[in-house]
Amino acid sequence: MRRSEPAARVLFVIAVAAAVLAVGCSSRPSYTVRGETSVAPEYNIRSRPQDRRQAEAALHLSRADRALATGDLDAAEAAAREALRLDAKSADALTILAFIEQGRGRPAQAGEFYRRAAEAAPGDVIVLNNYGAWLCGNGRAVEAMGYFDRVLSDERHGRHADTLANSGTCAAAAGQPDRTERDLRVALRLDPENALALSSMAEYQYRIGQFFEARAFSQRRLAAAPATAGALRLASQIEEALGDKVNADRYRQQLGTEFPGALSESAGESSQP
Repeated sequence: MRRSEPAARVLFVIAVAAAVLAVGCSSRPSYTVRGETSVAPEYNIRSRPQDRRQAEAALHLSRADRALATGDLDAAEAAAREALRLDAKSADALTILAFIEQGRGRPAQAGEFYRRAAEAAPGDVIVLNNYGAWLCGNGRAVEAMGYFDRVLSDERHGRHADTLANSGTCAAAAGQPDRTERDLRVALRLDPENALALSSMAEYQYRIGQFFEARAFSQRRLAAAPATAGALRLASQIEEALGDKVNADRYRQQLGTEFPGALSESAGESSQP
């Protein structure tokens, strides 16, 4: 996060990463798709206090932000709720409360705060992306695409590689293959090493049976960023589909070495990561 601002707003990416409680200078809220963690673009609270009440609300938001930076969810919640008491339509306070609920493992409560934030700030693409990400990560991908459409229509965020990677990944979950490939390819033109776009494109090509293309994207993904359990599992599945048992075993061995327990966790699964 940028700490030059008094507080921060969360921009989420698709599917929740487990137990992301600390939001410090070197770590931001992240989501995981097929084991692929993607960090959200940075964000800032943009409110400018115009009177004492707004100034007090901004102060509480700043306190909530600092509490999140230390992982103190109770203090963050208290400060965010005080900000919301002072400004009942504060999308920033609602977003912070949503993130806190998500961190506590209460997705339904988090979704309600995301929804309220989107209603409070219907023109704010960051807030819309947050709610779209929650919808997509909670089995409502088709509904989420409408929010991503609104984000992509924004001149600044619409051409951001992370935004397009979000949209393309969610489009796959929504059963929109043309949209999936289009958005992911544009994301990769903008950022050829975007880990989420590479991972999602590898999975997409694998699922439609284009195994050589899937291998190419998988190899690019593994070269672009540190391996994740999901990326290695997908790589092994692709090699199996291509009949290359040696490379499939090599990826499985790396998976078991770097992520103990990952092989046993996937033993009862289908081809899903």
